Amino acid sequence: MATWKTLLLQDSSSPLMEQLSFFHDHTLLVLVIITILVGQLMLNLFFNKFTHRFLLEGQMIEIIWTVLPAVTLIFIALPSLRLIYILDEVNNPITTIKTIGHQWYWSYEYSDFKNIEFDSYMIPINEMKPFNFRLLDVDNRVVIPFQSQIRMLISSADVIHSWTIPSLGVKIDASPGRLNQISFTSNRTGLFYGQCSEICGANHSFMPIIVESINPKFYIKWVSKMMEI
Repeated sequence: MATWKTLLLQDSSSPLMEQLSFFHDHTLLVLVIITILVGQLMLNLFFNKFTHRFLLEGQMIEIIWTVLPAVTLIFIALPSLRLIYILDEVNNPITTIKTIGHQWYWSYEYSDFKNIEFDSYMIPINEMKPFNFRLLDVDNRVVIPFQSQIRMLISSADVIHSWTIPSLGVKIDASPGRLNQISFTSNRTGLFYGQCSEICGANHSFMPIIVESINPKFYIKWVSKMMEI
């Protein structure tokens, strides 16, 4: 049985997700106001006894119910357009990571450094440790510095996949023969989980994603260690 907590968005870990949450609340408030208004009008229609046998038209009420929805759409459209431009902006990324979707795992290449590339597979159940999450943990995580602009280039080697991290507000398709781009910033350190969100075949549910956000000093040490391997 679903609880209210499971129906909510994940806690935001990036400025983009914060803006998405604000827009979600703004739109939901508009919908609640419309629902209450329409419900009240319908109740009044059902229970009043007002009649007018010679009523043929009502120009004023027709103008009102035409103008009000237009104004409501403007209140939704303007924040939406602003958010679209914010999500699409890539401004001086600190590092670039290329992601390639396969059936059914992810490959990562750190384009700014030599010899840093690896595959990321889901940890099988029989190899899991007590602290691992079933169907969510992977053997190689994507490591990024927190409070830094990250540019992600996404493509696919076979079918359409979708690289998704809900808490970072990131979701973009990995299409074969096409290179998509997205950017994000992590507000804090931690592990952020996601899964392929495009139905890509029999093992679609078994290609999770983990982004590990760490201090930039530790990130530099991690890069140096990876380049030595």
